[in-house]
Amino acid sequence: MTCYRHPDRETRVSCSECGRGICPDCMVFAPVGIRCPDHSGAPQGKQRVTRGVRRAAFEGTGALVTKIMIGINVAVYALNLAQGSSLGRTSGRLFEEGALVILSPWGGVGDGEWWRLITAAFLHGSVIHIAMNMFVLYMIGAPIEQAIGRGRFLALYLISGLSGSAGALLLDPNAITVGASGAIFGILGAALILERQRTYVLGGSALSLLVINLVFTFAIPNISIGGHLGGLAGGALGALALSRFGRTHAIYGRPGLLGAAGLVAVGILSIALAYWRVQGLV
Repeated sequence: MTCYRHPDRETRVSCSECGRGICPDCMVFAPVGIRCPDHSGAPQGKQRVTRGVRRAAFEGTGALVTKIMIGINVAVYALNLAQGSSLGRTSGRLFEEGALVILSPWGGVGDGEWWRLITAAFLHGSVIHIAMNMFVLYMIGAPIEQAIGRGRFLALYLISGLSGSAGALLLDPNAITVGASGAIFGILGAALILERQRTYVLGGSALSLLVINLVFTFAIPNISIGGHLGGLAGGALGALALSRFGRTHAIYGRPGLLGAAGLVAVGILSIALAYWRVQGLV
């Protein structure tokens, strides 16, 4: 077991309130045992309930960003249907102007349309495609967002979307790629890092879920292998950046300037790789 605030320090002592590991620098001796700094003065009873209600009223409850991302994806798909696409195949102006493609009759990133690196993550090819992606996004996105907070979750989601697009261009540049699965794999990659830091946001099943999804990625045709692997790498690197690359905890520690710069660097690297790939083909 390691300290939840200092992952590089091993300890055999855990907080009597939450059970997380704490090192000597983080131990607070209380009448009821040793506690972590977060729970050394935690209110109890009626005061605890009252403060929890006030906090919920101020910060909000539930996976708000996850629900917003799902809403945007569904709204975009509905708009595509209104533009004439079918349940089994997407078409229409929104699809033509937003799908990830290098060159096509309607344009592409080779023509300077770099917004496609992120807009492609909000488009889907069929009703089954979007239904599966949104189900998985809610199942894994909601607990992770509640663990790391809305701002960090949104940053990881968008960066994973960018890195997924970069991976798709690197491994299969001639394909037309759409879907939120790159961003979803990024969130799963972040969960794997969090669980390596002893925060079991998915109940300790992050690695198992990742292996299962990778098997589907390689076994089922017409799935963007590069998009999934690229998103996975971006999300994992983003989570490491939030922990200042192992110097603190991705959830409980402050990312600071190094963490923020690391997140930006992952996004810039994704765009740079996509640019390099596209320039070599056009």
